[in-house]
Amino acid sequence: MTSSLGVLQSHIAGKWFGSHAGQDLHSAVTGETIGATHADTIDFGEALDHARRTGLASLLALDYQQRAAILRALAKYLFERKETLYAVSTLTGATRNDSWIDIDGGIGTLFAYASLGNNELPSGQVVHEGPVVQLGKQGTFAGTHILVPRRGVAVHINAFNFPVWGLLEKFAPTFVAGMPCIAKPATATSYLTERLVRMIDESGLLPAGALQLVIGGTGDLLDRLEGPDVVTFTGSADTAARLRANANLLRQGIPFNAEADSLNCAILGPDVTPEEPEFDLFVKELAREITTKAGQKCTAIRRAIVPEAQIDAVLARLRERLAKTTVGDPALESVRMGPLASATQKTDVLARIAELAAGNEVITGGQGASAADGAFAPVGDNTERGAFVAPTVILCKNPHAHAAVHDVEAFGPVSTVMPYRDIEEAVALAARGRGSLVGTLVTHDPAVAAWVIPEAASLHGRLLVLDRDAAGESTGHGSPLPQLKHGGPGRAGGGEELGGIRAVKHYLQRTAVQGSPTMLAAVTREYVRGATVRESEVHPFRKHFEDLQVGDSLLTHRRTVTDADIVAFGGISGDFFYMHFDEIAAKESTFGRRIAHGYFVLSAAAGLFVSPAPGPVLANYGLDTLRFVKPVGIGDTIQARLTCKRKVDRNKRDTNGVGQGVVAWDVAVTNQDGELVASYDILTLVAKRT
Repeated sequence: MTSSLGVLQSHIAGKWFGSHAGQDLHSAVTGETIGATHADTIDFGEALDHARRTGLASLLALDYQQRAAILRALAKYLFERKETLYAVSTLTGATRNDSWIDIDGGIGTLFAYASLGNNELPSGQVVHEGPVVQLGKQGTFAGTHILVPRRGVAVHINAFNFPVWGLLEKFAPTFVAGMPCIAKPATATSYLTERLVRMIDESGLLPAGALQLVIGGTGDLLDRLEGPDVVTFTGSADTAARLRANANLLRQGIPFNAEADSLNCAILGPDVTPEEPEFDLFVKELAREITTKAGQKCTAIRRAIVPEAQIDAVLARLRERLAKTTVGDPALESVRMGPLASATQKTDVLARIAELAAGNEVITGGQGASAADGAFAPVGDNTERGAFVAPTVILCKNPHAHAAVHDVEAFGPVSTVMPYRDIEEAVALAARGRGSLVGTLVTHDPAVAAWVIPEAASLHGRLLVLDRDAAGESTGHGSPLPQLKHGGPGRAGGGEELGGIRAVKHYLQRTAVQGSPTMLAAVTREYVRGATVRESEVHPFRKHFEDLQVGDSLLTHRRTVTDADIVAFGGISGDFFYMHFDEIAAKESTFGRRIAHGYFVLSAAAGLFVSPAPGPVLANYGLDTLRFVKPVGIGDTIQARLTCKRKVDRNKRDTNGVGQGVVAWDVAVTNQDGELVASYDILTLVAKRT
């Protein structure tokens, strides 16, 4: 065996494992043998024991903020060394642009979850997912929800098409959530994933046991999992169904999240004609989804649904655009589309094309790169044995009569174009996919979007509305983003990944907690209204971050609101709304009298509780959950209670090296009868002593 990569190894229990060659691995470009998996049998009992004992302990020794900081450091480390990954990625058939999606996209997801963890999660291990609900009449019994680490192991089984992004987009939220993971990449491109994990291991940044790598099969791994564990899978719907049916997973109620390939569609709106910018946007998007990663994306457009009158024009422009796409060795600068990931994948795609073409018309492509194909010759040396398939477009003139176009997926550079008569029929055709990861509607008519999107949403995980206004910044049909949900119903697997901080919560356990406000405050580490407070002679704003405790509180002096206050605030703000100034109209209103501006109440409360001299409180950068509960009129007397609600140590320092933390303050403003008139949280930066 001539090999440039040697025998790949698994990373199990802190050691690189495997020395005997198993399955040969081949370059997607030339078909040459480039390495092999290892044939050595993995002890999955040892792997799980290491994850549970070492990995879980080392992760839970850190809080959310600390784990987010490590993730950011890892992202920076990988970014500085990404060219090593690019060099290997070429062997998978990826062009530079394809590799950017996989490698930079994966690293970008690490950065994204580092920021999300830093900005949205607390110090400690408990996430308070409010609101607190009063369960008794006297306010002494209440309930809320908390999220805590599951204290299990996540098993991530990934597809071959994104060997870097696939691992990192699952690992990032898992790590922030405090869950050790065992990653199993698809064998065909596992050599790139192995190189990634070696780089991560060399960084020394991850706590011991946080990440293990399986090269080859999963053996009895799923049979050894326990209730707190989680399994995620990306790949075919058939494989997802088989794994989901594992008896141990079912018996123990182990969550199984599947993200499966689906027959995603793009609809050209009935308002779009060849003269409109949206027409070219549609064709460009379709061509890009056919050729990017050689169409090997679970989000690629498999069905293009086009107004009957525009079919010929769409096909002509699409054929013209695809004819300019250079296919060949992705190492060449001129190449825009490389091969499929393996010879096996090529055989499967060509067989699927034959199924789709039966009774339909092949407009362009439908060929593999063999000498017999003649017209299709990928550029580059020694490409004749590569896994190349020509960009292929099939026309299905009667999509209602051909079930295959809605059931069969060629996981390669293939899309089927089909006509519709009216927009209702277009949505009905989209639904024939039985659940998709993503769909695109190209239109410049808001009325079309307003009707189509709600109709199509129940069968799609994500929907893109593309027009000339969005095009400049649009990330495109096929690009999952860390901030938005990735997943879909039905055929798409019924799972959900990413989606901002939601992805972290997928790996946490949600638990309802009931008790007195004081007990809920102790559990959540957040002040809860009605809980015991601590008052002292030292104003809370005079305390440094380390000295503040949740529950530290100040009850202010009182202030009576006057007509002069309202007049002065109106003059300063320019707000002369009739409820504040028109005595007659105000009497006839629901309130029956003139009332103070809500923002005056807010400002007056600040005047009551602010400590004006320089001190540890550095800045006020916002309000959360502001509500004006009851009106305040002339002659009413207000009072405020300021309480330290939540502390988050983001481990940051200013330019002078002074540490800072974030403090949320609960503010309750009441009137002379003790009734709540305004409620909100203030967010401040507070300096540390050292």
